Amino acid sequence: MSRPLKQLTIRNFEPELIEALEKLAQQQSLSLNQAALLLMRRGAGTGKRGRPKIGGALDRFIGTMTSLEEREFLQATEGCRQIDPEFWR
Repeated sequence: MSRPLKQLTIRNFEPELIEALEKLAQQQSLSLNQAALLLMRRGAGTGKRGRPKIGGALDRFIGTMTSLEEREFLQATEGCRQIDPEFWR
């Protein structure tokens, strides 16, 4: 039986540690949370050294689209929202 996932709040990060976390997150396209987990796993020796299977590779794009770009994107992808009944038989 697996144990439930837990949340942990960590305070008083030194500036150097924050910089290292931000650098790792940016280099590997991870969220700060994922970068912190990666480093803690490495430090704990749990063997999970690679990138997370489900990650934040697209997190850096969140909030970067302008309103005009959003409208253009939605218009360009409108056809993707249509369901082809033949496909679902």
